[in-house]
Amino acid sequence: MTNEVVAAHQDAMLKRLARVEGQIRGLQAMIRRGDDCEAVAQQFSASRKALDRAYQQMLVCLLEEAVLDPEQDATETLERVRAIFTKYT
Repeated sequence: MTNEVVAAHQDAMLKRLARVEGQIRGLQAMIRRGDDCEAVAQQFSASRKALDRAYQQMLVCLLEEAVLDPEQDATETLERVRAIFTKYT
């Protein structure tokens, strides 16, 4: 991957994580205020989904690196992809 592509991935990931951080801070504020349990549960759910999406994007990046590595043959690439799935999912 080019430096520009890597920088774009990093920027997107940092923005996504900043949004998750904001959601978590909002969740903490809701708990401190004693907000309704269902509202807190909804915010938890949204925060979890946002973090899951960020994690999925990181896995995509990891898989792209594995698949696009010109140093590996198809068998090595497949082994690396399997290892990624075994380790991170």
